[in-house]
Amino acid sequence: MSPETLVVRVLVTGVGAIIGQGVVKSLRQLPGVYIVGLDRDPQAFGRHACDAFQVKPQVAETDPAYERFLQELLEREAIDLVLPGIEQDVFHFDARRELFASAGVAVVLNDSRLISLARDKWRLHQALLEAGLPAIPSSRSTDWEQVQAELGPAPLLCKPRQGSGGRGQALVENEDDLHYQSRKQGENFMLQRLIGSADEEYTVGLFGYGDGESSRPAILQRTLGPGGATWCARSVAGDPLIQSACEALTAHFRPVGPTNYQFRKADGRVWLLEINPRLSASVSLRAALGCNEAAMSIDYFCRGQRPALAEWRAARCSRYIEDHIEYL
Repeated sequence: MSPETLVVRVLVTGVGAIIGQGVVKSLRQLPGVYIVGLDRDPQAFGRHACDAFQVKPQVAETDPAYERFLQELLEREAIDLVLPGIEQDVFHFDARRELFASAGVAVVLNDSRLISLARDKWRLHQALLEAGLPAIPSSRSTDWEQVQAELGPAPLLCKPRQGSGGRGQALVENEDDLHYQSRKQGENFMLQRLIGSADEEYTVGLFGYGDGESSRPAILQRTLGPGGATWCARSVAGDPLIQSACEALTAHFRPVGPTNYQFRKADGRVWLLEINPRLSASVSLRAALGCNEAAMSIDYFCRGQRPALAEWRAARCSRYIEDHIEYL
């Protein structure tokens, strides 16, 4: 790609992970984008899809050496936009917004309050109740009779307050399970009523404008695979219940940029499982069907434009494992 054809230079972090690789794949649909990949693993597969690749230093993100590394990388590669591809970078970059501002570099970050709130599922649950929005009955009690009175009969779902991708979740069938999980999770412990079934689970992507409005939601009915990421999915052209839930959540929480809502349907209602105020693991699936959140991020964060969902194609999607061989 010749320099005169370049439009924007993008740093994508975590290109060894599924989200980072999905972001790179989405950017490859666009002309005039130069992609710099970043990952702690020097052999990260995503490096092959980038125009340039940098190895993340083996130091903590809070180490001043890492901040110096980032500053030098942003300047050396003349980065215009940073797209965090792992959740840890979202949290770290949110706390270091001034670093990017001083460098004159746009970074794809949601509203700080929403990032903090969504990080703790119990706090999010409390916020839903305070806002009068539907919330799955939840509890932090370790008293079996009280838990059953609040949430109904077993099985119940133990869901860590902090975590993603379904990691650490377990069914609670009886009092012994309750006490075991409460000891295991400690302050991270919370319970929820088990809502609906995996057949009625949805992942929804939209682009928030920060004022309570957003692009039209891109809805996928999904099947989870290893690690809690979407493995198979079917696009949904429109769903009044889900669209109404997205409008209410967006109006209240006012997300900025790529935002992911996860729902289950049960009893004729839509129930929020969690909010990911960032790009999600299904980013490349949505891009293939007409909702390219990486392109929307360039329009919004670099050009000041409100991106809209112009197309949403009907499709069934599946992921598979492939081999990549480098002969030595």
